[in-house]
Amino acid sequence: MIFQVPPTVCIRHGVYQTLIRADGARPGSERIVPVLQHLSLARIDLRGDALPTGPALRDLLPRADFDVTAALEKVRPIAEAVRHRGDAALIDFAETFDGVRLESVRVPAEALADALERLDPAVRAALEESIRRARIVHREQRRGSHTTQVVPGGTVTERWVPVERVGLYAPGGRSVYPSSVIMNVVPAQEAGVGSIALASPAQADFAGLPHPTILAACALLGVDEVYAAGGATAVAMFAYGTESCPPATMVTGPGNIWVAAAKRYFTGLIGIDSEAGPTEIAVLADETADPVHVAADLISQAEHDPLAAAVLVTDSVELADAVEKELDPQVEAAKHSEDRIRPALAGRQSAIVLVDGIDEGLRVVNAYGAEHLEIQTADAAGVAERVVNAGAIFLGPWAPVSLGDYAAGSNHVLPTGGCACHSSGLSVQSFLRGIHVVDYTKDALAEVAHHVVTLAEAEDLPAHGAAIKARFGWKVPASK
Repeated sequence: MIFQVPPTVCIRHGVYQTLIRADGARPGSERIVPVLQHLSLARIDLRGDALPTGPALRDLLPRADFDVTAALEKVRPIAEAVRHRGDAALIDFAETFDGVRLESVRVPAEALADALERLDPAVRAALEESIRRARIVHREQRRGSHTTQVVPGGTVTERWVPVERVGLYAPGGRSVYPSSVIMNVVPAQEAGVGSIALASPAQADFAGLPHPTILAACALLGVDEVYAAGGATAVAMFAYGTESCPPATMVTGPGNIWVAAAKRYFTGLIGIDSEAGPTEIAVLADETADPVHVAADLISQAEHDPLAAAVLVTDSVELADAVEKELDPQVEAAKHSEDRIRPALAGRQSAIVLVDGIDEGLRVVNAYGAEHLEIQTADAAGVAERVVNAGAIFLGPWAPVSLGDYAAGSNHVLPTGGCACHSSGLSVQSFLRGIHVVDYTKDALAEVAHHVVTLAEAEDLPAHGAAIKARFGWKVPASK
């Protein structure tokens, strides 16, 4: 038996299905019933009565536990050590966290050249194609200056100026991400950033250097300032600067909770792209979707991390059942099934959400604000037009998230944790600052001067008005 909300959400995990009331109360044990023992996603049944709105709906949806605030206290001593001890602290932390004692955190130029020379030709060709497509998309994002004539003799020009120096981060923990090198470097280069540095964790298997594929990607992109530094230590290095690494004005790139916490710690001292959390995929699908594709796409993101979120939103119980049936053999065949995929799919952050129709499904995915949202429905393009909260949208059966991760031309550094409701993915604009240049003649200022004075006095800021009056010889009352 499946129960509905409101007032009840049915959540099924493993060999039991448990009912959670919308008000947070847990029903009695008579509502916990056994189900088949096989790999399955939790089920949240939102069919029936009207869906709640706003935070009430968001609270019913799955999300990973990712407490950046708690991590801040552990980041603080790392940051202060780097601030006061510079490269020596970075070297000590590499030994502590990465198991390797470095002679220098700066990667020598010959190591970059050697990594590119040794790179598998097929991997090189794939990276080059990914770079080419990313440049096509990101080059079109560059804004030019624009001048608006407000009144005769009065103009406002908006100039777009790149940040002076950026520190880019490429993770190197469970997996190695040369694709993230591309996704960070290309928009920074297309924005015209003059100084670009990149950090990635030291690898004991490679004599303390970052992974050679990371180094090769840097070489392909023409980035020659690379550091063997990981996590919070890398962010601290860019924020404060050290003997070998000048400070940056902005830090971007995905990472674990320590990277996110370090970004929060340094916000205000440096600019950041976002506090990236675990990766997410949501699939909005109807009966026309292929369950083989949907299961494969959910697994593809679960492969990243045990905290990765995989969510299917559908109005078709038949599709939900078929997707679950597909999970078992596909997960069994996957390389990272036990250490990443199964924990991710079994976690509280993953679920199948049942809805009455695509309209209700849209309300759910807009409330969820997924990092990656696939639309696998009839008229996917029309449905996608109604999505307002998503990091990136992938239309139909032939645009899986994996394509966007590597070679669609889009950027894969995207907002997570519901932040798509207020933030965008990394782009050329992330590295640009808009500066307004105001140019008024005497006559143009005279025409509006009385309004400026009136508003200044209404805000009890008479000196603002006096600055206008002084230009025209108006009498300025003595201060009381």
